[in-house]
Amino acid sequence: MKRNWEKMRTELQEQIQRQMDLSRELTDEEVWEVIMREILNFSSRNYLLLEEKLRMQKELFNGIRRLDLLQELIEDPCVTEVMVNGPEDIFVEKDGQLFRWDKQFPSKQKLEDVIQQIVSFCNRNISKTNPIADARLTDGSRVNIVLDPIALDGPVITIRRFPKEPIRIARLIEWGSVTYEAAEFLREAVVAGYNIFVSGGTGSGKTTFLNALSEFIPQSERIITIEDNAELQLVTAENLVRLEARNANLEGEHEITIRDLIRTALRMRPNRIIVGEVRGAEAIDMLQAMNTGHDGSLSTGHANSPKDMLSRLETMVLMGMELPLTAIRRQIASGVDLIVHLGRQRDGSRRVLEIVELDNMSEGEILLHSLFAFKEEDNSGQQVCGSLKRQDELRHRDKMRAAGIGREAGGL
Repeated sequence: MKRNWEKMRTELQEQIQRQMDLSRELTDEEVWEVIMREILNFSSRNYLLLEEKLRMQKELFNGIRRLDLLQELIEDPCVTEVMVNGPEDIFVEKDGQLFRWDKQFPSKQKLEDVIQQIVSFCNRNISKTNPIADARLTDGSRVNIVLDPIALDGPVITIRRFPKEPIRIARLIEWGSVTYEAAEFLREAVVAGYNIFVSGGTGSGKTTFLNALSEFIPQSERIITIEDNAELQLVTAENLVRLEARNANLEGEHEITIRDLIRTALRMRPNRIIVGEVRGAEAIDMLQAMNTGHDGSLSTGHANSPKDMLSRLETMVLMGMELPLTAIRRQIASGVDLIVHLGRQRDGSRRVLEIVELDNMSEGEILLHSLFAFKEEDNSGQQVCGSLKRQDELRHRDKMRAAGIGREAGGL
């Protein structure tokens, strides 16, 4: 029965596609009309039940204008990650749990068609000669694609989904990702213009947390966001400019890098520069912006700890400029004020594990001063129990005083 269904669907889709190829570019509503008309014609020769017609309509529309069988996952608000390992192996993360999905693509060709649909949404190119691409879906989901022969078992798609409505800091407090006290401290730090790096491993919630922090930026300030693929949703910002990097074309020309965008942003009279993720030579440009009066800048980076984040920053700066290590560390120490480190726990929860202050240098090393740290209360079970505890007070309060902020001021 499954084979017959696929045969019917393929026959109908080919007929509809032929009609569309002969027509001007159709709207979604017009495509629906063509699909329904062809299904009625088909049903007059091959009887279909009402529920079969409705199912066929949806599958055909998703196959022509959406992401085929993956569309079902994209529309599920509980799905946070989709991993396609070739046409037959699809894995899904839903409600924090990872499992194999019971559906698969009928052929490798069908999977490749979906890949071309994805890259066409954001004018990216992917081919056998250029087999790796980053893209985003219309809903903002981040996509990474790798084609064979680089991917040995067939094309690979990894989709990181984000909620339609950005997660605010109040929701993170409700979930236990951060305490009210720590969130209030970070609110004061953002308002006062402290430069903050959010660090953590893959899937630890860095982009979500950066987005939440951005809601504390005063609405009167001009914000420029810079990303490889636009993911940030700064719903409270009024004076907002969003910039996105561009890959080189098939001839290897016209690339616009994060470095290019940071330099351009400096000429756009920004109050704040937010770089979605620093992962290369652009680190030196970001640090120079932080050190030349652009206080309150925010960014994220992959790291296993705050100390590891410093080491990675040093390495990334060296990718863009050859400087003595001591000079690099002085740039980091004077530019970055705070590191907020996130982690994904064994029970799937994402939490702030530590907030540290960069506290000058001693004997050529940057000193880290812990302000908040997550303390686990019971490590015997799968469920993680604990909370973010204050360790000490902020030592460098110059920006707080300049902004008129004290420990007693304000509230979330």
